[in-house]
Amino acid sequence: MTLASQIKHAAADALKHLYPEVATDISMIGVNQTKPEFSGDYTIVLFPFLKLLKQKPDVIGKLLGDYLVAKTELFTSYEIVSGFLNLTVKDAWWVNFLLNHFTDTHYGERNKTDRRVMIEYSSPNTNKPLHFGHMRNIFLGAAMAEILKANGNQVVKANLINDRGIHICKSMIAWMKYGNGATPEKAGIKGDHLVGDYYVKFNDEYKQEIAQLVARGMDEKKAEKESSIMRDAQDLLVKWEAGDTEVRKLWEMMNGWVYLGFDESYKRLGISFDKVYHESETYLLGKKIVEEGLRKKVLFKKEDGSVWVDLKEDGLDEKLLLRGDGTSVYMTQDLGTAKLKYDEFKLNQSVYVIADEQNYHIQVLKLIMKKLGEPCADGIYHLSYGMVELPTGRMKSREGTVVDADDMVSEMINLSREQTEQSGKTEGFSQEELTKLYDTIGMGALKFYLLRVDPKKKMIFDPKESIDLHGYTATFIQYAHARICSILRKEKVSLTPDCTKFQSFVQTTELLPLEKKIMLALEEYPVILSESASEFNPSSICNYSFQLAQMFNTFYDAHSISKAESEEKKQLRLMIIVMTASILRHAMNLMGIKLPEKM
Repeated sequence: MTLASQIKHAAADALKHLYPEVATDISMIGVNQTKPEFSGDYTIVLFPFLKLLKQKPDVIGKLLGDYLVAKTELFTSYEIVSGFLNLTVKDAWWVNFLLNHFTDTHYGERNKTDRRVMIEYSSPNTNKPLHFGHMRNIFLGAAMAEILKANGNQVVKANLINDRGIHICKSMIAWMKYGNGATPEKAGIKGDHLVGDYYVKFNDEYKQEIAQLVARGMDEKKAEKESSIMRDAQDLLVKWEAGDTEVRKLWEMMNGWVYLGFDESYKRLGISFDKVYHESETYLLGKKIVEEGLRKKVLFKKEDGSVWVDLKEDGLDEKLLLRGDGTSVYMTQDLGTAKLKYDEFKLNQSVYVIADEQNYHIQVLKLIMKKLGEPCADGIYHLSYGMVELPTGRMKSREGTVVDADDMVSEMINLSREQTEQSGKTEGFSQEELTKLYDTIGMGALKFYLLRVDPKKKMIFDPKESIDLHGYTATFIQYAHARICSILRKEKVSLTPDCTKFQSFVQTTELLPLEKKIMLALEEYPVILSESASEFNPSSICNYSFQLAQMFNTFYDAHSISKAESEEKKQLRLMIIVMTASILRHAMNLMGIKLPEKM
């Protein structure tokens, strides 16, 4: 139980004793950390009790404060300030807390439960390589999977690969027309990059053809439909869905190139999955669900044979589920995948990590499944996030203006190398150690920068700012951790020491303000971890970790460890920094970020 919870329960017991005739609910009791400008550690808000107890806040505060100080082992004193009861926790409690938890490498985690959650993220198309726009999605999904695990959930990390559809056929047609038998080996590039080049080539040719038709006097919308290369792509999709042998053979070959490229990129990003779905394997199930919906009259057909759902009574619009030529759309396979996921894992929650541009799509998916009476509907949750742009503006795949994920990773590692070499901090490292360090710093900077912003907000990614040693970055946290490791090496203390060696030293010491401040932050970690899970927001852990690293720097600059006032103080401070390093590692590990022991 966290200290805030203990205080809540102690206050509830006190109120029952002080006001036995009045029923007070524990949910009424608000407990927060005391603001830095006031004395005390935790504050109880008194205003919710005024009506119920029919007394002024100062009267309630004095009765409650006197009782808590006299009757519990938690507090030494209290202060009442404008309707708030500020309580000072005994130093002995903090020392005890430290002794009990400073070697606990799983501090903050909850016991495992039977609750099953699937996080679906990445979900790339096989017509292009992973690009920088995918990265917020990938890191957000991976981080939330680890955060939910740490909160006791059974988590399945899933990737739905969009391996069929008109966009895939565009790359295929362009390769057939202009590829001249090109392969990744012949071209000397990764397969996903090769296929992506033909997707761009298709769109270049498509735009050129439309421009020619318009120049001949054709209306632009008609030109888009009359384009021969677009008709070829649409015919290819019909053949694919009909199971045409040659089309399927080409599709398998080009997708195979892409999968090898994806695997290489995922490995470099430190990303893995427990389950991989393919749209080509789920769209048929989606079609069956559509047929079932027609039978139940939940869905309807239009004159051209296309199938729709009418959601106007739900405040939405009509949504296409199947084209007139019988081919599937994204929603078709999403219906099939949603059912397949639930049937396979009996999920309590199915989380879709998808950009906010698809808010409507996921809302419709959930509504359709609910109307069809599918049990998976209630568990569908959209982890919606804002798009990422570069300082140069928004990226567009079809125009070839995206930054490939592979290139961004290389750029971040190069920036890490440049910064480390410029600062002259390479002494004492072997070349192998430096290579590993550059990767750790570069990847840490990339992941942290994309996770430090609330997912709901759009953001601009600045590579140079992301790696600033003095900024709100992973580099700052990594350096604080390396600094702690250096202190511990000098004092010959392990990162996970034997706690019994400290018990004889630290028992009655009086805490200084900065010692208590950092312990307050350490004790709060389970709350941050829990809130991050319930709010689906890794940025709160990023912010907490950065503030903890700042606190350590302030603490260490003010208080010597090797030359502490006494042996007891020295051991206390060693315990504080051991736990600080442990929590920083735990928090950053959830983000997929490594913390080096030397920098």
